[in-house]
Amino acid sequence: MKNIILLVDDEPDILKVVVSRLQNSGYKVLTAVDAEAAIVQLQKNIPDLILLDLILPKMQGDELCRMLKSDSKYRAIPIILFTASVIRIPEIVQDAGADDYVVKPFDSRELLDKIQKFIALAQPEKQ
Repeated sequence: MKNIILLVDDEPDILKVVVSRLQNSGYKVLTAVDAEAAIVQLQKNIPDLILLDLILPKMQGDELCRMLKSDSKYRAIPIILFTASVIRIPEIVQDAGADDYVVKPFDSRELLDKIQKFIALAQPEKQ
């Protein structure tokens, strides 16, 4: 069974590139362009990992991350913040409860390595 990743980003070009790379690496990818759409996706499917843009319309990624990490239904899902902003990012990651971050423009290998690491940690019984 393919691992499922929820990619939340409002930039169409980023969605296209990341979805392609993740699918080529064997992941099933669900997408959302904002927090509201992400919540709808989460109500339908529980992903193995969430790749979450920090800057989103309506609700910021760190707010959504904080909300998900405070909910027992979603708390165990690893969340990697995905951002072009590097100002205060380690502090934001810690405050939001995210598991890690990747800075845009991103290195595909680094992104895939982090995804693989967190999926493996979250699902040790699959190893």
